[in-house]
Amino acid sequence: MALQISATNPEHPALLLELPWQLPLEQWPEEVLVPLPRGISRHVVRYARAGDEVIAVKELAERPALREYELLRDLDRLGIPAVDPLAVVTGRADSDEAPLEPVLVTRHLGGSMPYRSMFETTMRPATMHRLMDALAVLLVRLHLAGFAWGDCSLSNTLFRRDAGAYAAYLVDAETGDLHPQLSPGQREYDLDLARVNISGELLDLEASGALHPSVDAIEFGMEICSRYNSLWEELTRRSVYPAGKYHFIERRIRRLNELGFDVAEMQIEHAPNGDTVTFVPKVVDAGHHQRQLLRLTGLDTEENQARRLLNDLESWMATQDDYAPGDPLGARPEVLAHRWVRDVFRPTVRAVPLEMRGSMDPAEIYHELLEHRWYLSERAQHDIGLDTAVDDYIKNILPKARETLQPTPATAD
Repeated sequence: MALQISATNPEHPALLLELPWQLPLEQWPEEVLVPLPRGISRHVVRYARAGDEVIAVKELAERPALREYELLRDLDRLGIPAVDPLAVVTGRADSDEAPLEPVLVTRHLGGSMPYRSMFETTMRPATMHRLMDALAVLLVRLHLAGFAWGDCSLSNTLFRRDAGAYAAYLVDAETGDLHPQLSPGQREYDLDLARVNISGELLDLEASGALHPSVDAIEFGMEICSRYNSLWEELTRRSVYPAGKYHFIERRIRRLNELGFDVAEMQIEHAPNGDTVTFVPKVVDAGHHQRQLLRLTGLDTEENQARRLLNDLESWMATQDDYAPGDPLGARPEVLAHRWVRDVFRPTVRAVPLEMRGSMDPAEIYHELLEHRWYLSERAQHDIGLDTAVDDYIKNILPKARETLQPTPATAD
């Protein structure tokens, strides 16, 4: 059978043809591999370079490879945080014409880390709580979209820094199923699997001495359940308000916006006696602040990064002479926002040398600089300014953090 590359983007097959498909992944030469950290996997996984792309290549049977490829494409269309599928390669054979397993090719998620690499130095409990928050948000988003994961775990997730928190991305959809809507039983089954898997992974870390001594692996496994249930309740609960108190509905919608969700569709019902109004968010979409920042500035960031950048943008706009909300003669917010990107955001990020940025993206760098400015200003008891904060950050903070910001050597599967 001839080599076949199934891809949606016409550029990808040409880039992938240069890779040594006639060799099992375990035998790929070092010159085509990229030394990035890998998590535990039931399959052989390697990172490689294809043109300007860094890709993840996973060996598995043809049917599950094609199925996972389609599921990842579905998640991409639904706007769910997951790795980006590029291609499925079938018809592989070695030099003796012996068949080799097909592979699934995905784009490497820049700046991401598997959880085991994050635990190479003992992780503080507060940081672990943030990981549980990120994973709970991902699982809720999947369930709202009708996706039953079937194997939610730390191993099947990648994490990226997100303005002091983390954003979680699904990296393995092999066991997933997409439905129009999930039943409570399907959601509970997924959540119970997550609890068992996470506790098991943390017990494994505990056995290797990589878990903080104050962390109880079983309790942290339970934590994903409580955080998931709290968020699910907030996003889907039915609220009953006195008739005429429509500002209560607006307050509920603002609360959802603060959590990073937009209400795309809602149901409002008046009681037969006219005394009460029932409000139910029927469809909620994540990424409220992401969309707002993208619309104003064109910057595409994680949700917490977007929230932080919007706050800085609003503070800066208030200092501009032509800022006049509601005045038709004042500058439009989009004009001011692009001026902020040109005059503040980009020059500030570019002041940090490329070789010192490690795995941080521009939005995360800007967040770090804002945090450092706040710290220095608190210590000085006055605003020290962004330029001073940038200089001090480059001189005193980045050299110490540089090792942790750079990718660590690849680990065994």
